Formats: sequence, C-alpha cells, structure tokens
Amino acid sequence: MRRAVALGRQTFAALAIPNYRRYFAGQATSLVGTWMQSVAQSWLVLQLTGSSTALGFVVGLQMLPVLLLGPYGGVVADRVDKRRLMMALQSMMGLLALALGLLTVTGALRLWQVYLLALLLGLNNAFENPARQAFVLEMVGQRDLRNAVTLNSVLVNAARAVGPAVAGILIATVGVGVCFLVNAVSFAAVVYSLLSMDTAALSPTPPAVRRKGQLREGLRYVRRTPALGAPLLMMALIGTLAYEFQVVLPVVARDAFHGDASTYGFMTSAMGVGAVVGGLITASRRRTGLRPLTVGAAAFGLLILAAAAAPSLPVELVALTFVGAASVSFLAVGNSTLQLTALPTMRGRVMALWAVAFMGSTPIGGPIAGWVSESGGGRAGLVLGGIACLLAALLGVQAGHRYPPPRAIGDARRVEPRRECAEVRTPRTVTEAGSRPIRPAAACPR
Repeated sequence: MRRAVALGRQTFAALAIPNYRRYFAGQATSLVGTWMQSVAQSWLVLQLTGSSTALGFVVGLQMLPVLLLGPYGGVVADRVDKRRLMMALQSMMGLLALALGLLTVTGALRLWQVYLLALLLGLNNAFENPARQAFVLEMVGQRDLRNAVTLNSVLVNAARAVGPAVAGILIATVGVGVCFLVNAVSFAAVVYSLLSMDTAALSPTPPAVRRKGQLREGLRYVRRTPALGAPLLMMALIGTLAYEFQVVLPVVARDAFHGDASTYGFMTSAMGVGAVVGGLITASRRRTGLRPLTVGAAAFGLLILAAAAAPSLPVELVALTFVGAASVSFLAVGNSTLQLTALPTMRGRVMALWAVAFMGSTPIGGPIAGWVSESGGGRAGLVLGGIACLLAALLGVQAGHRYPPPRAIGDARRVEPRRECAEVRTPRTVTEAGSRPIRPAAACPR
C-alpha cells in the first residue's frame, strides 16, 4: 500500500501545486470541447465536399499561421506576460467557435466560411501555443516540469477519449452545429482558471527586452545546440506525415470499415484511452533526452503500421489504443527535453519551433496525407505516417552517435579516480562528479 501511495504521489506530483491544479481543471473542461469541434469540423467538411483532399486542405489552412508566424509567436511569448496573453487568445478562440456554431445551426454556413474561421483559429494558435507551453514551467518549476507536461498530455488525450465519442453522438442526434456551441462555452473554464490564479505563487521568467533580431537569435541558438536541433527535426518529420490522424482516420472509418461519424469518433476515442494509460505510466518516470525520444519514435511508427494492417474494426480499435500510448510518450519526452535544455530567455522561442514542427507542418503534411488517403485509401495514409516515424528514429540514432550527451553535473555514477604515483605531485579534481580533491598517493603499487 505504501508503495502504491508513493507511486501515486510521483505520478500526480504537479497536482499538489494549487495554481497548476486550477489550470488543470480549466483545461479539462475546455479540451473536451476542443476535441468535439475537431471531430465535428472534419465530418462537416466531408459532408460538404465528400473529398478527403478538401479535408486535408482545411486542416492545413488551420495550421498555416503556426507555420508562418509560430517562431514570431515565440518571440512575443518571451516578451510579455504569458498568462494575460493566454487569457486574451483563449477568449477569442471561444468567439470563433461560437460564430461557427451559429452559422451551422442556422443553415447559413458555406465552405469558404469554414476555411476563414479555420485560418483565424490557426492565427490564435500561433501565438497561444508557445505561451502555453512555456507557462507550465512558471507554474510548477523545473522539478515538476516533466510530470506536469506529461499530465497535460494525459489530459489532452483523456479529452480525446471523451470529446469525439460525445461529438459522434451529438452529430447523429442533434447535428454538427451543437458541437461548436458546446466548445464555445467550454472556453470560459480555462479563462476563469487563468484569471483566478495566485500570481504571487508563480515564477515568471523575466521578459526579454524588445530589440531587433530576436527571431534570428532564437534560430541561431537552436542551430548551435544539437540537443535542441535533433528533437525538433524528428518532430518536424513526424508532425508533417504521422500526426495527420484527423485527415486519415475519417477516411479509414468511411472506406476501410464502412462506418459513419460515430465510427470515426470511437476510433479517435480509442487513441485517447491509450494515451491516458500511456501518459500515466510516463508521468511516473523522469526520462528525458534523445535516446528515449528515439525509442519512442520507433515504437510509434511500428504501432501505426500495425493499425494500418488491422483486418477488422475491433482489432483497429485495439491497435489505435497502443498508438495513442506511444504518441503521448513521444510528445511528453520531446516537450520536456526541449524545455529543460533551453535557456529561460529562449524557452518561448524554442517551444514556438516545437509548435511549428508539431502543428505548423500540417499545411504541408495535411494535403499530402489527404492525397495519399484519397489515392490509396486510409490505410495508405497510416503507412505513410508509420514510415515517417521510423525515419525519424533513424535520425535520432544518427544524432545520438554524432553528438553523445555530455555527462551531467551531479551524475549519480561515481567517477573512480586513477591513483597517482608518488612521483606525480599534481593533484587532480573531479568536480563533475562532486568529488573532493584527490591527494597524490604515497607510492605507486608494485
């Protein structure tokens, strides 16, 4: 029992911090609505056009501002109060969901309006994502950052388990538009959680002084730091071709298993359930770095390929459960590695590049995945993602050999000093391992 209690405390360590607990509750409500809107928007576009290429286009259009403006969004996050910026942008996102819902339920919606609202939502995300990623550290500190990032991923995927299933039921009963209206209301929870925080308990990073060249400065910093550059390149490849499930899975549900919106919703929910379980396992560990990230990419790719080969819907749901677990582990390790490696004054810009690699790559990958799925079927879209993950893992292996990680200060492994002969009177100090200065030996062993 004591062991179980200790494991539980380790798994949910960040929730002991009141501000993070408040933020977590607000996000829990909002993210369910966000996943409802994601499923509803994908199904709405398929209803309006019948084209998976059009679906890939609207998803890509939503992520285009992240690709173009994401790095500058990181500069802004480093300059301003992140909490206030998030409050403003989350409120705007609620208004956009309200507009889409009203247009849909009144029957006035046109395809170009879906495109426009998707573009505006992406514009908000370009500035909100880096601020939100970097704000976690200000709430919990370095000690609990890894745990908080993983719990955030668990929360996102728990919402993925609930939101799509609810969306599928609502679409089948009262229509697509209600999903957008519910999402609009859900943003009030996260805005209130930010507004009601104890600001004295936060540890805000000192804002970067506004000056020219800060965007180029961030790019140069990442280029000079292999521990940041390699994970970002891996994420760019996987984000472009593998994380296109909202484009590929509707086609798999419709064509491979002859399903409807409910089928797609349950497939997405299966990934969410797996991600929750995998995230809770990951949260109890403190592994970061290139090696666990490489292992995670390889496992992610193999499981996506298994999902592509599933012969029936029940087998597909089981496979997607494991895909979800691998996905959250890869994201949590990558996110934590970047935040703990980056300098505090660069963290917003580094996390902006992470958002560009993860979501901003969709304008490129979304249409590609849509075209592959339309030409070769949804299973081909999954195969494309699986191969991308395996290529990213090979990139991680190569980077690990070329840039071995330096020994960390305070490494737990004890450094055994070489004994010095009496003739050599210069003492050596092994400060990396925290050892005391070594006195020369009285005599050499014979």
